[in-house]
Amino acid sequence: MLDERSKSLLKTLVERYIADGQPVGSRTLSKASGLELSPATIRNVMADLEELGLIASPHTSAGRIPTPRGYRLFVDTMLTAQPGLIDVETAKLQPDQPQRVIASAAQMLSNLSSFVGVVTAPRKPSVFHHIEFLRLGERRVLVILVSPDGDVQNRVIFTAQDYSQAELAEASNRLNAGYVGLTLEAVRERLRHEVDALRGEIGQLMSAAVEVGTEAMSKEEERVIVSGERNLLTVQDFSNDMGSLRRLFDLFEQKTQLMRLLDTSSRAEGVRIYIGGESQVVPYEELSIVSAPYEVDGQVVGTLGVIGPTRMAYDRMIQIVDITSRMVGQALSQR
Repeated sequence: MLDERSKSLLKTLVERYIADGQPVGSRTLSKASGLELSPATIRNVMADLEELGLIASPHTSAGRIPTPRGYRLFVDTMLTAQPGLIDVETAKLQPDQPQRVIASAAQMLSNLSSFVGVVTAPRKPSVFHHIEFLRLGERRVLVILVSPDGDVQNRVIFTAQDYSQAELAEASNRLNAGYVGLTLEAVRERLRHEVDALRGEIGQLMSAAVEVGTEAMSKEEERVIVSGERNLLTVQDFSNDMGSLRRLFDLFEQKTQLMRLLDTSSRAEGVRIYIGGESQVVPYEELSIVSAPYEVDGQVVGTLGVIGPTRMAYDRMIQIVDITSRMVGQALSQR
């Protein structure tokens, strides 16, 4: 537990470091905090904060900088949101096709934050509407899946045995007659219980097609739009460390870790902040992520956020992410 004096000095140190990007010395703290404390007292408090792991002393400077743990305490207990930090009039999304709304939102997040904007596309229910099997050759079958909104997925599967087009048509007809309107998960579950009642090979073909369909739909859902990666090239915290930059650009290119993190964020209410490696999904000590889910018609359908250095203006980022999440929800609801 910190006393009020220690909290005040830590808050001042974090705010000064976020604003200036330079390690904060005792003299600067003394002036900025407004506390009537001697330099010796301030040095003692800073030594205590360093021992608690809240601040650190870079070897090139006599000043101190916040650690991820220090940022976390600052964000959780000392941050006060100030309305009007961003101009809402400059941040508008027009109702449009979902992909355009998502791309515009990612660019808006990037422009307003000067960091990286990320948005996951709305999740689509993997509802089964129509399926077709076409014979391509010996033991090669094209599976065509159509969703209720007209999205078409094509996948080639390799079967254990050869099927005639008549057999493939029988499997198509069975699926279209008995399973339309169900989610692919529900179709899979029913087939698991009904496969014995079907002709063995047809049942296996139908099951294989549903597995392929589930995989195809899930891959379509795992779309992450990233905007503003190049902004990190001008961030002082990264510009002198090419190794860090390479790892960050790998993160944005691969997207798998981002999807896992944003999926976790979608289950939280409101804005969520990950500082340094505490998410354990994106384990970069020098990164912070401010994220929030967005809703359409009362249902959470995706997540968005800002990725930048731990030295970011968290109060501003919280407002940017919160306002953008509401705008995305409104734009998609008005389509």
